[in-house]
Amino acid sequence: MQTVSLSDGAGYLHRYADFPSQYFQPRTVDVWLPPAYSIDHASHFPVIYMHDGQNLFDPAIAFTGTDWGVDEAINRLTAKGVTSGAIVVGVWNGALRWVDYMPQRLTDLPEGETVLDFFLQEKGGRPHSNRYLQFLVDEIKPFIDTNYRSLPDQAHTYIMGSSMGGLASLYALESYPEVFGAAACLSTHWPAGGDLLVDDLAAHLPVPGIHRLYFDYGTATLDELYEPFQLRFDTQLQKAGYLRGRDWVTLKFEGAEHNEAAWRQRVEIPLRFLLAG
Repeated sequence: MQTVSLSDGAGYLHRYADFPSQYFQPRTVDVWLPPAYSIDHASHFPVIYMHDGQNLFDPAIAFTGTDWGVDEAINRLTAKGVTSGAIVVGVWNGALRWVDYMPQRLTDLPEGETVLDFFLQEKGGRPHSNRYLQFLVDEIKPFIDTNYRSLPDQAHTYIMGSSMGGLASLYALESYPEVFGAAACLSTHWPAGGDLLVDDLAAHLPVPGIHRLYFDYGTATLDELYEPFQLRFDTQLQKAGYLRGRDWVTLKFEGAEHNEAAWRQRVEIPLRFLLAG
């Protein structure tokens, strides 16, 4: 484990390079601890699992040179009394990010053959997100709950990501509803499977009333494609009995682009949704 320096008062970051797995290729895993973690040694904290971990805390390694500022956003929410803090587990992405994150269930079905062909021809292979989620749930989560003062129950375990990571977050909650209590999906990349994917994910929603879902999208660059798919999914959420404002929210950000800078600008909103729920 390596301890990575952050700005004064921003918390502590533990980095585990090449975290081993029987399901998946080793990945770097970052564990961010809020300032309160080292002050009150009796306290336990909720945990947010996040994809694309190298983009969360440090602009020097973030994909576009802009990080999400997750640590700063949680500290702002703490200062406002919204939360006492949270542990954030950031799993770095690999070279075949689309293959890792694409909900696998659709491409394993006959009706998903055209989507599977697209992945085989354009994205480097067959989606294997089931194994990625096993890595998260069966290996990383037990490690966190054993070695850190987490609140391990479903009500305090969340998952969050953007674009393909938004799809992976929704798929994780549906695949492991007993593990994750809420998911935040920013700029969800519905076009990866189109209406087929929207309908498949809507058909496997857990029973409403226990889980919470956050969605958002912008209106510029790649995000301008998302509204019809998000509206289709929202309609099916309502048909499934999800109550808007209680079980789920969908927010539209006019002019917001599809990049880390846009997600950094609004990251406090989904974090508030998760931690204040």
